[in-house]
Order: sequence, then C-alpha cells, then structure tokens
Amino acid sequence: MATNTSVIQLFLKYSKSQRIGILLLFGIIIVAQGFYYFYNFGSPKNNYSNQNWLAFQKDIDSVKSQNNNYKATIYPFNPNFITDFKGYQLGLSVKEMDRLLAFRKQNKFVNSAQEFQTLTQVSDSLLKAISPYFKFPDWVNNKKDNSQTLTKKDFSKPSKITIIDINQATKEDLMKVYGIGDKISDRILVEKAKYGAFVNMQQMNDIWGLTPEVIASLNKYFEVKTVPSLKKININNATIKELSQFPFFRYALAKEIVTYRSMNGAIKFEDLSKIKGFPVEKVKIIALYLEF
Repeated sequence: MATNTSVIQLFLKYSKSQRIGILLLFGIIIVAQGFYYFYNFGSPKNNYSNQNWLAFQKDIDSVKSQNNNYKATIYPFNPNFITDFKGYQLGLSVKEMDRLLAFRKQNKFVNSAQEFQTLTQVSDSLLKAISPYFKFPDWVNNKKDNSQTLTKKDFSKPSKITIIDINQATKEDLMKVYGIGDKISDRILVEKAKYGAFVNMQQMNDIWGLTPEVIASLNKYFEVKTVPSLKKININNATIKELSQFPFFRYALAKEIVTYRSMNGAIKFEDLSKIKGFPVEKVKIIALYLEF
C-alpha cells in the first residue's frame, strides 16, 4: 500500500503536461501490443495470392491453347524475292537461303518449283509444303511445256522486235519484258501518270526497282515515239506551292526558282542551270515539262 502511495505521489510531482505524455505513451504501448497479438500477418496475404492464381488459371490455359493452335497464313509469293525473314518463316535453312540470294545477285531467276529445289537443295517434304504458294509471272506459267533452253543459234537469229511507244504501253505489254512483274509494271504506269507522259526513256532510271539490265531490256522494246499534249508549268508565273508539286522539284528548289526569278527577271532555258540546286543533268528532260 505504501508502495502504491509512493508511486502516485511520484506521479503527481510531474507537471500536468508530463503526466499527459506518460499516459499517452502507456496507451500507445498497450494498443500496439494488442494489434500485434490479435492480427495475423502471414495467412491472409498467402490466401489472397493463391485465390488470384486459381481465378486466372482458366484464362492462362485458354491463352496457351490459342498459341498452340495458331498457324501463320501463307499467301502466294514469288520465290525469287524471298527475304531472310520470309525464308525463316517458311523453314529454309541459312545455307538454303544463301544459295538463293547468291543466285539472285547474278540477276537470275528460278521459274519453277523444280528449279527452286535444284538451286536451294530444300527437302522434298518442305518443297511439297511451300510450292503450292509459289507464284510466277504469267509469261512463265503460259510458256509451252515443250519449250527448250535457247541455243546460240537462237541468239544469232533473234525474232523481229516490235517497238511500242512507252506512253501507249499497257500493263500486259510491260510484263512481257523479262524482270518486270506485277508491282514494277504498276510502278511504271504510276510514274507515267504522275508526269502526264514520259518525254525520254532516261526517265526509267528514276523508277525504283528497275535494274540496269531491266532498263536495257525496256529500251529494246519501248521508246518515246510521240509525246501527248502535256499541261506544262509556267516557270515564270507559278507559285512556290505550284512548283513544289512538280515531281522534279522539291520545296527548297521551288523557293530558289522564285528567288532567282524575283532578282533576275523572267527565266529562260539557259538560266535553269544557274539556279542553285537545279538538277543540271536532267535539265533537257525537265525543260520539256516547262513553259517559259
């Protein structure tokens, strides 16, 4: 009893704020001990985790099943233009792709599934799987079955070549040239439409995808016989925007033309080569599309 009385007397010696602080400290200790005693830190988290995995397991199994059943769609393609990635998708080995790419660097083409296998040395099973998707140009598919390899005699006595006006050529006419397929023939026709007409066969050099060998073949079968009426650009009146829409001119060159015109007066043919950035090597061709 005396001890309890001494504790109380000791407690009462503290100031009011000190007594309140001591009581709050004891309260916090009691609450913390109770929370630690009654709260289970481990089991709820583990249960929640397990429940989550069980809830999503069905979705995970569904995704796995879809991946296992997925099969890439193969569209018809020309085997002469297989890329490394395409070859990997089809199942060709690195050595098989190297043989094909080395052959194509010589500007040579395979024209049948048998020639493809002879060149690349792919297995019969792989050829059987991918050859149904091979798509060769029409002239390859329509050639006679009994056709033979041309001999030296064939080259010494070539058949008469009928030259066609390039501005009158159809897609079918263009595809008769060895090395020109569906896409390149379309590209040539789009280029012609962009200019209104070709004025010189040298413009074939500006078309992407045409090799020097194919351009040489084009020059054998086509030429610019007549140039149809063109809507020419008046270089002395056209605005920067109008000039920049001309395929040969970009915005920077169109701006230089207008600047030169404002400083030197009307532009003549002989002035074109004096304009900064003007493609001098094409000046004769470009001039045919201009009005002075």
